[in-house]
Amino acid sequence: MDIFFIFWLFLMIISLQPVIRQKMLESSRLRLMGKMENERKSRAIVLIHRQETMSLLGFPIMKYIDINDSEAVLRAIKMTDADTPIDIIIHTPGGLVLASEQIAKAIKKHPAKVTVFIPHYAMSGGTLIALAADEIVMDENAVLGPVDPQLGQYPAASILSVLEKKPVDKIDDNTLILADVSRKALAQVKRTIIELLEGKMDKSKAERIADILSSGIFTHDYPISVEEARKIGLPVSTDMPEIVYQIMALYPQTSQRRPSVEYIPAHRQHEPGDSAKKA
Repeated sequence: MDIFFIFWLFLMIISLQPVIRQKMLESSRLRLMGKMENERKSRAIVLIHRQETMSLLGFPIMKYIDINDSEAVLRAIKMTDADTPIDIIIHTPGGLVLASEQIAKAIKKHPAKVTVFIPHYAMSGGTLIALAADEIVMDENAVLGPVDPQLGQYPAASILSVLEKKPVDKIDDNTLILADVSRKALAQVKRTIIELLEGKMDKSKAERIADILSSGIFTHDYPISVEEARKIGLPVSTDMPEIVYQIMALYPQTSQRRPSVEYIPAHRQHEPGDSAKKA
């Protein structure tokens, strides 16, 4: 009987280990985020997408910026005092344009300074969010990506190029419709980028950057390094705080589903003068 009890106790402990480990990991993340907030007198938001593995079938799926993420980030920004800076750690392959634009525009509207930290990569929609920040801090080996819109499996710019290579009467109606949507999508993304860069540089420079990032001169997965980002005209720093790497290390590849946006759910109030406000 004692052996039977010990056996079941052992099974219970083994089965609870992943849950306990996950709770400890979440606690460590929140503790480090709180430390970052206290050191920088800011609100810390983490937007991290890893390649997850489905626990049943074991095949990999890539997470991306979606409406749930934009809702969570917008709530976090709403709960932040107007004079409190925001620090966002981003690690993402991109995602929905709608969700990315919502986050970017909310960042742009925040009165205090917003800093985006990119320890590894922020592609597509992640780059769009970064453009809205007052400061972009990248690891020296981190990359951004183009923000040219994609229609299904094809880049909008590539669909439009068909009109230049074939007479209209030789193009099927479906392609013509896609080309019309592509033209609108490219114009919308370019306009959004210019709006996000407004106030940080003159309009001609903002338009040039918008053209480079949205017009499809690169493939959608092209990695834009720190050096290239600076050549394009983006104000990028490599002064990455060590605590960002420590937080990132607490988001390992895992088979367990978890929220991709986390923040401490409380208003962060600091003494006047502690916060670095926007000029």
